[in-house]
Amino acid sequence: MYLLMLTERTHQPVCLRGTPEMTEKYEAARTPTATTAAAPKGWLNRTVAGAGITSALGDFCYETTTVILPGFLAVLGIPAAVLGLIEGIADSVAAFTKMVSGYVADKLGHRKLLVLIGYGLTPVGQALIALAVGWPLLLLGRIVSWFGKGLRGPLRDAIVIQAVSPETRGRAFGFHRAADTVGAVIGPLLGVALLGWAQGLQWDGAAGPFRLVLWLSVIPGTLAVLAFLTLVKDPEHSPNPALKFFSSLRGLPIRFKRYLGAVGIFGIGDFSHSLLILAATTLLTPSLGVIQAAQVAGLLYVWRNVVQVVVSYPVGVFADRVGHLPVLIAGYVLGALTAVLTALAFWHGVDNIPLLAGIFFVAGLYVAVQEALESTVTAEMVQPDTLTISYGALGTVNGAAKFVSSATVGVVWTAVSPVLGFGLAALLMAFGTLTLLRLKGY
Repeated sequence: MYLLMLTERTHQPVCLRGTPEMTEKYEAARTPTATTAAAPKGWLNRTVAGAGITSALGDFCYETTTVILPGFLAVLGIPAAVLGLIEGIADSVAAFTKMVSGYVADKLGHRKLLVLIGYGLTPVGQALIALAVGWPLLLLGRIVSWFGKGLRGPLRDAIVIQAVSPETRGRAFGFHRAADTVGAVIGPLLGVALLGWAQGLQWDGAAGPFRLVLWLSVIPGTLAVLAFLTLVKDPEHSPNPALKFFSSLRGLPIRFKRYLGAVGIFGIGDFSHSLLILAATTLLTPSLGVIQAAQVAGLLYVWRNVVQVVVSYPVGVFADRVGHLPVLIAGYVLGALTAVLTALAFWHGVDNIPLLAGIFFVAGLYVAVQEALESTVTAEMVQPDTLTISYGALGTVNGAAKFVSSATVGVVWTAVSPVLGFGLAALLMAFGTLTLLRLKGY
């Protein structure tokens, strides 16, 4: 029989003819190394918990900006099209950074250092946004923050995936996403409360309360760096200086490439939820005024994050039992439904807070599934030695698609109507869901 193995330096496949005994010896030698890195005792270990705490603090920092940014832009007089472009450009920067960071980490073997740098850039971006008086500095601050997000994302996920066994990946990632979203609940909630409190102080302009919240959000961003430094241990990851970028991408499994195609199609419709916050702000402004509408929209986003916290771990456990791909498909269906409901809200001019809360509820469900399981489905389709660059490819596809989506929805919203913008997003998300469904039988 033929035995397929990788050389130590090049990681290129070499085909050797060997006896069954040789095969057995090779597998016995190879398996302990993989399982030592990937399957320590217990899934809720120090690395998983530390990554969760770090992500919670990181989300506390930048999700506070996400929730107040639409209102900040409104008081600065910046239209929806600009918000869509800012979010789209930031997502695309994060996307391509994910690809490069995955390759660099595999080549050099320095994952933890790159993650620390990534978390450190988030508070820097927050400070730039706090100083902004127009869109250029807003864009720069968002790019810096999202560059850091792209740098750390795939490397942190690879560290977490190798800290647990394959049988517990769903619950580990569900726990991590739940912890991650705790920060996305507490940060925006505190931000909205501070925004209301600061409104009663004396300011030179309407942007003053927003700037105060942005400056305060730098504190948890700094704590995130310290948490990852002290709590997270990176499993052994040997450098591979001979690794080639494009040859590694070409060598990824065909099924994974089809999966990336489905994720990309869905992502072209998967608009930034900053636009969902802006949608709520726009619908509520005639009856509440811009500041109060921004506060309520921020609370609706917090509600979306609460839903995500509550369901993320159960989603992971359920996926471990029935399969990760089928549950991800169901999550994509909910994503398309979110876009449809948002389009209908504009069509009927909905300013009813409970109805809008229903839309944010569905959004929280689908994001919980998407963020917990896209990474675990990836891990099922690729080999451990290409996991980091595969995560980079996944992040790149997601980010590039979201750039198109956020920019398109924002521009169509401004130039034509929000109904058409969100309706187009719904069609694309539905098509991506159908493409993923076809992959299930491949």
